[in-house]
Amino acid sequence: MKLTSTNWIGLACGLLIAGSAVAETKIGVVDLKKVFEGYWRTGQADKQLKDRKSEFDRMLGNLEEDYKKSNEELKKLVEAANDQAVSTQERDKRKVDVEKKVADIREQENSIRNYRDTAGRELNTQMTRLRESVLREIRGTVEEKSKTAGYQLVFDVAAVSGNNTPVILYTVLNGTEVDITDAVLKALNANAPADAPADDKKADDKKADPKK
Repeated sequence: MKLTSTNWIGLACGLLIAGSAVAETKIGVVDLKKVFEGYWRTGQADKQLKDRKSEFDRMLGNLEEDYKKSNEELKKLVEAANDQAVSTQERDKRKVDVEKKVADIREQENSIRNYRDTAGRELNTQMTRLRESVLREIRGTVEEKSKTAGYQLVFDVAAVSGNNTPVILYTVLNGTEVDITDAVLKALNANAPADAPADDKKADDKKADPKK
C-alpha cells in the first residue's frame, strides 16, 4: 500500500514563505510511511488481504482443475467419436457427446473468467476499505499529537508526488523534537493485541530499549 501526496503541500509552503506569519507558525513533521508500516493494524489488514486472496486462489484452483479434467475428457470423447471401428450411427452419437462437452467447457471458461474479475474487484474493494480505515486512525492520532504540541502545520516527510518524486526535497527536522513519528507510532501501538505481527512488536521493543 503506497502513500502519495498532492501538490497542496508545495502551495502551503509557498504561502508560508511569502507571508509574515512564518515566524509565528509552529511546524511539525511526521514520516507517514514509517507510521503506516509500523502500525499493527496495517499488518493485520495485510494478513486479512492475504488470507482472502489465498481463499480466492484456492477456489480458482479448483475451477481450473475441473477445467483441465473436462479438457482431458473432451480429448477422449473426440478420439471415441473418430473411432472407425464402430458404426456411423455410434460415431454420430458420440459426436453429440463431444458437442455437449465443448459447451460445458465454454461455460467453465466463462465461470473462471467471471470469478477472476469478481475476485479482483472484491480484493481491491477490501484493500481500499482497510487502507482508508487505517489511514483514518493514523490521521486522527497525528492531529491529536499535533494539537497537543501546538503545531499549526505538520508535513509528511515521506510524501511523494504523482511522478513518484519526493515532495519534501530537503529537511533537517527528521528526528528532532518537532518530529512526532515515534510519538504517533507509540500511541497507535499502545493497545496492540498479543497476536499482532511479530515485526511490529520487535519495532516497539526497539523503541522501548534503544540498546537493542
